[in-house]
Amino acid sequence: MKMRPESESELAEMIRAADAPLSVVGGGTRVWWRAVDGVDLSTAGLAKLGLYEPGALTLVAGAGTPVETVEAVLAEKGQRLAFEPPDLRGLLGVTGVSTLGGVFGANASGPRRVQAGAARDFLLGVRFVDGTGSVVKNGGRVMKNVTGYDLVKLMAGSHGTLGVMTEVSLKVLAVPEREATLVAEGLDTGAALAALRASLGTPFDVSGAAHDAVTGRTLIRVEGLKGSVDYRAGRLKEAVPGPWSVVTGEESAALWRDVRDATVFAGGTAPVWRVSVTPGRAVDLVSALDEAGLAHRALYDWGGGLIWLEISGAADGGAADGGAAVLRAAVDRIGGHATLVRADMGVRAKVPMFHPQADGVERLSSALRARFDPRGILNSGLMGRSAMPAS
Repeated sequence: MKMRPESESELAEMIRAADAPLSVVGGGTRVWWRAVDGVDLSTAGLAKLGLYEPGALTLVAGAGTPVETVEAVLAEKGQRLAFEPPDLRGLLGVTGVSTLGGVFGANASGPRRVQAGAARDFLLGVRFVDGTGSVVKNGGRVMKNVTGYDLVKLMAGSHGTLGVMTEVSLKVLAVPEREATLVAEGLDTGAALAALRASLGTPFDVSGAAHDAVTGRTLIRVEGLKGSVDYRAGRLKEAVPGPWSVVTGEESAALWRDVRDATVFAGGTAPVWRVSVTPGRAVDLVSALDEAGLAHRALYDWGGGLIWLEISGAADGGAADGGAAVLRAAVDRIGGHATLVRADMGVRAKVPMFHPQADGVERLSSALRARFDPRGILNSGLMGRSAMPAS
């Protein structure tokens, strides 16, 4: 059975009447984990473009609106989603249509996060239906005992566990006149990450800093007015050591789509992790994996703050857990979190998708889920300690 409401009121009624858990999905492109037990609840029917004011750089749309539709409308006015939402269909081997609600529910943010910010930073307002079937809107309904909560920030990255989004309002930005990417081939990982951090420390407004350790390619991007971009690219070549060449236009854009979508790992079946660490500790993390004998391939984004890791095996022939024990122990030592994005059913049955939270954070998260979804019916078991398999 699949529920597909066509309006906010219909969605609210469905949730109020639900007598079993609901598995909330948008276009089905960001289902990173095993299906949550329960009835499928799709927001694809909530697809509608509302108010778009190019002069005010704002847009309102239904949560089920395809991202491709929004991007096409924005492109007509020379504007874009500046947070560069990833398209992970190739990585995950899925089809479907990415939706605005899914993007913000996952807080899906691409390479430009180092300059522009995350998806949540562009979310101005939100309407959603909570686990009781009540309609909530940012700045509108006053909820009992939730005064002081920033509903926009809470919903971004909540993966449908606090409520089902029905409408979002967001900030958009103009497409820059020019982009240019400095490209270096053959740098080792340590030198490449040092170069990325150095570039981000310059005053030249870098909008992308990535290293693909699989291909040995290191990338630094600048965007803006043509004269400014040319000047900053030239200064970066002088300021940051490396054998840099410069590409522009579509050639540059294609390189960053590959980084954004982790294309280097697309089409495979090996476990893939999305790891967030302090950029300066990225080398420490991969060194710990090497010392533990956990074979891997890596793509570094955000100057080393985001690492896409494909686990190919372990020296002892193990890794039946997709490298979870070794990787998460290493991440705990240096600080950060590791999310399991792709794995086979055997690994999924053993390993929770999200990194276990510290006790204090888990108590707060559980309290929020209980406040907004007291029956525990929305994507139940996806996040928190309840998502962890029994040992």
